[in-house]
Amino acid sequence: MKLAGSGVDRAAAPPEARAAAVEAVTAFTADLYTAAAPRGTGNLVCSPYSVAVGLGMTVQGARGGTAAEMLRVLHGTDARGLAAGLNGIDAELARRPGQVPGGSGEAQRLDLSAANSLWGQEGVAWHQEFLDVLAREFGTGLRLVDYRRAHEQARLAVNAWVAEQTRTRIPELIPKGIFRDITRLTLVNALWFKAPWQTEFRKAATRPGEFHLLDGSSVEADLMSGMIRGAGYARGDGWQAVDLPYGKGDLAMAVVVPDAGRFAEVERSAGAWLPEVLRGFGPGPVQVTLPRWTSRAKLELSAVLAAMGMPTAFSDRADLGGMTGDEPLRIAAVVHEGFIAVDEAGTEAAAATAVVVERSSAALPAHTLVADRPFLYVIHDRPTRTPVFLGRVVDPTEQA
Repeated sequence: MKLAGSGVDRAAAPPEARAAAVEAVTAFTADLYTAAAPRGTGNLVCSPYSVAVGLGMTVQGARGGTAAEMLRVLHGTDARGLAAGLNGIDAELARRPGQVPGGSGEAQRLDLSAANSLWGQEGVAWHQEFLDVLAREFGTGLRLVDYRRAHEQARLAVNAWVAEQTRTRIPELIPKGIFRDITRLTLVNALWFKAPWQTEFRKAATRPGEFHLLDGSSVEADLMSGMIRGAGYARGDGWQAVDLPYGKGDLAMAVVVPDAGRFAEVERSAGAWLPEVLRGFGPGPVQVTLPRWTSRAKLELSAVLAAMGMPTAFSDRADLGGMTGDEPLRIAAVVHEGFIAVDEAGTEAAAATAVVVERSSAALPAHTLVADRPFLYVIHDRPTRTPVFLGRVVDPTEQA
């Protein structure tokens, strides 16, 4: 694999940049969930943080109205500030992995890894400023591939990288047909998480039980049950929630249960309850019943993101001129996949996002003409090739 990019070292982000990015990611999470959830009726798992990082890398190469729309959707004030903040979040998350006390008493491993990669068409003159900011704030260089003549090999290479980063939980992020000979760049974020509960659910306490579906029917599920010490409890308008900590307690799963008959209402109002949930819970043990589950979801987010307020990036009016001056570019697809498995011992989750950029149909001119000297002109009918007017201009300031 050929490599290119930047020799710039990864930067340390100022705390204030991280705090602003946390607010932005939280608001984006609520918006994305509210926009994406109605498009499916089954289980949903996704990582808005992964999507935000993928778009955060992409907006570094956006300009003008395209950048303004993307930043509004991402709740960022400027691209460089957002990049620094996302870098700060990533650095903080990198502090979480390590040996932690397991719920059954013995030390266990908590893993949380995030990685970014950039896959660009060889032969394209990528702007150095764009490559520098991706190295400095996102820790990635540029891997060179040949979409023009070998887009399937590029697809396999990207998928192999994602599979490695997610411990094979996301084995094929990019399906066939996404990469084409006009693809020029793919910006990828991958996450993998595996952690034990701080207090495990005892397997002996797991029993079959009824899980009530939205349509009023029910199914039999394996329901875990236990008194979770170190958990927290909260109640809001139409919902209650419990916070289930992992390991040392820095990471947790907040489970939000809407009141009976209010699921759709609460789901639509994620922007209201998500910040409240993240602000904290009342301390104390909580008796919890929770099903075991495993979910996977594959999402193509172009239509969702366009509806959220950034349609220009997907159109031929897109301005991604901060990436390269060789060709006009637009976002062709934003591909996302999420996976989660929850049982008595803990949780494993993985997610990956790929922002696929391709040449737009607003192709650069093959030739350049500058009429800065006397010229002739012909007004003609194209279908019949009939000249209608013929003239010349030797002095455009001459008065009629």
